[in-house]
Amino acid sequence: MPSENNKYQNQSLFSITWPLFIEISLHMSVGIIATLILSGYSDKAVAGVGVANQIINIFILIFNVTVIGAMILIGQNLGANQLKRARQLARSAFGINLWVGVAMTVVVVLFGDVFLRFYGLSGEIYDYAHTFLTITGFSLVLEAISLALSAVLRSYGHTKEAMIMTVMMNIISVTGYFIAIKGWFGLPVTGVVGVSYSIIIARIFLILALLYFVYKILDLKFSIKDIFSIHKTDIKEIFHIGIPSAGENLSYQLSQIVITSFVATIGDDALAARVYIINISMLCYLFTLAIAQGTQLLIARYIGAKDYDRTLKRGLKTLKISMVVTLAVSLAIALTGEPVLAVFTDESSIISIGLPVLWAIVFIEPGRAMNIVLMGSLKSVGDVRFPVVIGIICMWGVAVVFSYLFGIVLGLGLLGIWLAQGFDEWIRGIFALRRWLSKPWLKKKEAKYEIAAN
Repeated sequence: MPSENNKYQNQSLFSITWPLFIEISLHMSVGIIATLILSGYSDKAVAGVGVANQIINIFILIFNVTVIGAMILIGQNLGANQLKRARQLARSAFGINLWVGVAMTVVVVLFGDVFLRFYGLSGEIYDYAHTFLTITGFSLVLEAISLALSAVLRSYGHTKEAMIMTVMMNIISVTGYFIAIKGWFGLPVTGVVGVSYSIIIARIFLILALLYFVYKILDLKFSIKDIFSIHKTDIKEIFHIGIPSAGENLSYQLSQIVITSFVATIGDDALAARVYIINISMLCYLFTLAIAQGTQLLIARYIGAKDYDRTLKRGLKTLKISMVVTLAVSLAIALTGEPVLAVFTDESSIISIGLPVLWAIVFIEPGRAMNIVLMGSLKSVGDVRFPVVIGIICMWGVAVVFSYLFGIVLGLGLLGIWLAQGFDEWIRGIFALRRWLSKPWLKKKEAKYEIAAN
């Protein structure tokens, strides 16, 4: 077996995952730090920026159509030792996301007001949300390009370099936040406007750094031709995997918009509490996200190398580890609930809303871990339609419906909404486990071999 093939097939999960863990931790920490800084400025600013971020995240998920498809295909080709094909896919992913990014930037800038009106926001909360969405919307094309470049590096196993760039980007972002909110270095306090421009500056730096690393490490240089001459076959293959794969996440974000509109009817305190708890709950599934992404990269390579037994065992082993770690972290947060919430706000009304929700997280997070790990693994083996079908059914039929029933009709408020989302995570997780154990990818491969033999 060629040495290059060995290199990609035999890379350890730990070597891939620890930089991913640090990178995701830092990426999430910037959001938490921004929330903390804004909470000292205004709880209404926190609520407004939180809503605007939901909209931004939906467009980022559209970019992930290309990212997910490219990562899986590049990984499978590396596992099969098709190195030239892997490089061609990397170039196509760059070109596709650039054009998608331009289109989405135009949509957000022109129709941001329409999106925000859906939430029923008004007053200061609306003003903060509109300011943040309009300014950061101009940088969506930068985010699209950086996601494509980062996906290429990760596909080749270079997660450490992506981590280093995230550290530097975070330093730029956080410094900008403090300047905007605290008036560091004697500069004027610019609030949400300054925070928004800090994000743009950080994204520009990230693209330049990614281009440097991709060229230096992979000897891959992008040109104008890669933007205007994208292979139609590459577009078809990337979208064939990417659209269903990203569809699950897109459905989730859309359902969260509807659920957020329910929270908005409860009151401003509930809306602010939701933003704080979302940031806190990220700590619970942080490890799961990292180990799941690392597992996805490895499973794509195992499938490319036709190592199906290793594929099955890797998914189940990752599942056990992630569920145990997630349960331990969420329980620790619930036990220290009031001090944790007090870090974000001193409003007793917001803290009283948030405390019972932190205990609901203990119930939710192990189910989320099962869902994240196994749905991601299914995508890597090419079983891309199942996650989106189950996702759409459960997110809307369980999460949205029961959020309204528990939270609004029965009057359980934010706690009821969180419990409904917990049922959604567990149901999807159980479906994913049954699907993984049934080994659909192996049955398809065996059927293909029988047809070829005849």
